[in-house]
Amino acid sequence: MKQFMDKDFLLSTETAKELFHGYAEGTPILDYHCHIDPKEIAEDRKFDNITQVWLGGDHYKWRLMRSNGVDEKYITGDASDREKFQKWAETLERGIGNPLYHWSHLELQRYFGYHGVLNKETAEEVWNLCNAKLAEDGMSVRNIIRQSGVTLICTTDDPVDSLKWHQVLKEDDTFDVQVFPAWRPDKANGIEKPGFADYLKELGKAADMEVKTFADIKEALKKRMAFFDEMGCRASDHALEYVMYVPASEEEIEAIVAKKLAGGTVTKEEELKYKTAFMIFVGREYSRLGWVMQLHYGCKRDNNTPMFDRLGPDTGYDCINNYAPSGQMADFLNALNMTGELPKTIIYSLNPNDDEAIGTILGCFQDSSAAAKIQQGSAWWFNDHKTGMTKQMTSLANLGALGNFVGMLTDSRSFLSYTRHEYFRRILCDLLGGWVENGEYPKDMKVLSSIVKDISYNNAVRYFGFGLEVAK
Repeated sequence: MKQFMDKDFLLSTETAKELFHGYAEGTPILDYHCHIDPKEIAEDRKFDNITQVWLGGDHYKWRLMRSNGVDEKYITGDASDREKFQKWAETLERGIGNPLYHWSHLELQRYFGYHGVLNKETAEEVWNLCNAKLAEDGMSVRNIIRQSGVTLICTTDDPVDSLKWHQVLKEDDTFDVQVFPAWRPDKANGIEKPGFADYLKELGKAADMEVKTFADIKEALKKRMAFFDEMGCRASDHALEYVMYVPASEEEIEAIVAKKLAGGTVTKEEELKYKTAFMIFVGREYSRLGWVMQLHYGCKRDNNTPMFDRLGPDTGYDCINNYAPSGQMADFLNALNMTGELPKTIIYSLNPNDDEAIGTILGCFQDSSAAAKIQQGSAWWFNDHKTGMTKQMTSLANLGALGNFVGMLTDSRSFLSYTRHEYFRRILCDLLGGWVENGEYPKDMKVLSSIVKDISYNNAVRYFGFGLEVAK
């Protein structure tokens, strides 16, 4: 029997061990999509206790705690941090097979030197150990990032954001990890939302102009894109119900915007027409700027209305949406491709059943402008576990060129989540090692080591064009 989460955790063959320990383990991290707060990096925050860094804002953990019957008081309520940590420890021991079990223990090992098991009996020991460690200067936010081997971080930022904290970091030569904004214009795309008109006022203020028409929206966004580009932005990100393609004339779109701003309610068809026009516009701008377009879709959000009213969004009440017409995605990409304005694009679906459909769409739009210009994103959100990652990479290998995959990202609000890259790399090396030892690929370590380092880091360096050095 193997030891619990030892140095060869998830590595089932000798080739897998050789690939991970020889090539993946020491490769740097480019975290090209996350939700951490740049202010906390700029101010080099230190955490008072492990609950703050572990449970604050982590709706993955909140969901598991609710599944264990924990009262909301100990999740998002007014219980003490020590009480919340105890409830998390009691929950974790019930989480056999859940990636949170592995992530949590990887974080305890890597950042706190704890190689035991967290449960209700050890909670006090772990609480004291972690809090003593967090009090050290080496556990400030910047030092956590440094010791994790991170070279660059892309945060997630609204077009109206002043990017104040990015500017502070840009001017600070004491921190050598680059922190860039990523463009997230969901509020400008959400014409069906009650706050759309108010948001356009914010957009106008940020762009120093009035925004009353679709033409104005586009002009204001172009101004803000220029500012983001100056601040180092090289990627956009969109949270979509699904990728739609319902084309309409410019006159129709202007009429839909006018109706909304006059206090009217847009129909579903009008919503889709606006969103199609919006996405075509921004896609063309991304192509012009050389940005990567990231499309996250397949999520049905805020399903528990009483809890949404109480806690708001991103609190653990989202689920997979089974409706995602792949034909419309192909039509959308083709509309940009027809005018030579299809940017580099990464496609993520929350539904693992979409893997094969995405894999076939990728092959329709690849060209010589970049290796794997159109990418399938890593297994996302409810899928970033061993089964989901293995399925996504196997599907991508079956239908495309896995060796050109841009690899993992944290998609996290926690500064301890960089161990997710290690978790991913172990699964990657085990997958490749299994194929080699099964005679499905030759044991050519020169090629294999290149593939491992490229998927772990180098492909993202080349794809996004941030000017970083590749790992040798």
